[in-house]
Amino acid sequence: MNYYISVLKKYATFGGRARRKEFWMFVLFNFIFAMVAVVLDNVLGLTVHFPGSIIDYGYIYYAYALFTLIPNLAVTVRRLHDVGKSGWMFFIVLIPIAGGIWLLVLLCKDSEPGINKYGPNPKQLFGNDPDSEIF
Repeated sequence: MNYYISVLKKYATFGGRARRKEFWMFVLFNFIFAMVAVVLDNVLGLTVHFPGSIIDYGYIYYAYALFTLIPNLAVTVRRLHDVGKSGWMFFIVLIPIAGGIWLLVLLCKDSEPGINKYGPNPKQLFGNDPDSEIF
């Protein structure tokens, strides 16, 4: 949960690097909260039905998705920086099928050791303590 909050504190910080654990913990909690929003929308009857859709989303989900759009982009860019790629590499996802797979591979790669052009390795800033936070 600390990783999720730390990403939200860096709301629109596109510079620097993000550890793999920070990125994937944010993705996990973001998914959980999004599903809670979908359930709340359906229970409270706040859904908007679009023809052909399997799940109806509602106002709570759309508000949550809009609120987390920028932190999602920012942590993804920082994660790409951690593996030594430019944030513009995110647009590789626009290539059908292969682009999404390539981006997933980049997001799963381990950090570049030491300092790269985007900053020092966040894993090595606090030694071997895997739960150290940078605030």
